[in-house]
Amino acid sequence: MRTGQLIERPSWLKKRLIYNGALADTRKILSEGGINTVCASSVCPNQNECFANSQATFLLLGEKCTRSCAFCNCGNSSAGLNLPYDPPDPSEPERILSAVKKLGLRYVVLTSVTRDDLADGGAGQFAATIRVVKSYSDKIKVEVLTPDFKGDERSVGTVAEAGADVFAHNIETVESLYSRVRPGADYGRSLKLLKYVKKIKPSQLTKASIMVGLGEDEVSVLRTIKDIAGTGCDILTIGQYLSPGPDNAPVAKYVTPQEFERYKEAALRTGLKHVAAGPFVRSSYLAETAYKNARKGTVRYDRS
Repeated sequence: MRTGQLIERPSWLKKRLIYNGALADTRKILSEGGINTVCASSVCPNQNECFANSQATFLLLGEKCTRSCAFCNCGNSSAGLNLPYDPPDPSEPERILSAVKKLGLRYVVLTSVTRDDLADGGAGQFAATIRVVKSYSDKIKVEVLTPDFKGDERSVGTVAEAGADVFAHNIETVESLYSRVRPGADYGRSLKLLKYVKKIKPSQLTKASIMVGLGEDEVSVLRTIKDIAGTGCDILTIGQYLSPGPDNAPVAKYVTPQEFERYKEAALRTGLKHVAAGPFVRSSYLAETAYKNARKGTVRYDRS
């Protein structure tokens, strides 16, 4: 996948992950519970900040994905290799709740690899986990970040009706790059998913995220922002793509803080209630802050 000369990271993209006692304790609890997190698997540089703010992102349904997106390093089954996949673990919701209790989390993000091998795409596991956490304490806010479920409205509805506080689905990149960056996904299908959630649950907060630096131009980014806002979406995050490994798509460009500022201002003009834009922004970055701002109905932004 990777060709050409690597681009050196600029000064604004250098951030150290500090290994302190809190981070070590959190990782120990998650490891003992057999729980996967996006935070650890992606070596996210925001781990310290999120854990300190009582927030974590749990990865449901194992670590093997049925798709091969060029930006992601989750294990996949290219050309049908590495099958079969593990079935949903019925103990997973309770194990996640146990970790939530031990870590004292007040904002929980649930995401998953894409599981096209499952009839419901894993929607039932999302719904079960939401209900288990909410039955323990409705004060804990839950955000779900789902795959596209191949556009199946029944699966989308299963998750939407389970009681999460935020329903997120990532658009990831501009439409013209989908065939190269997101084979198996469909730009229009993802937009329809966000729109459908608003249709069946108008009060549901929805959220989307995109990465920049994959080879898109500014015009296409602005068009994507407009398309996302057109679904009725409430929250948008925009961050820098960082290649996770040599077999993934290379970084085409490091977007400057000034360019992020322009994207943020353009997004706010569409009526989105909260926008987070910056080099270190990720889809779940300061998710609780985004939720609170969007719930207030005020237009806000964050930068990182």
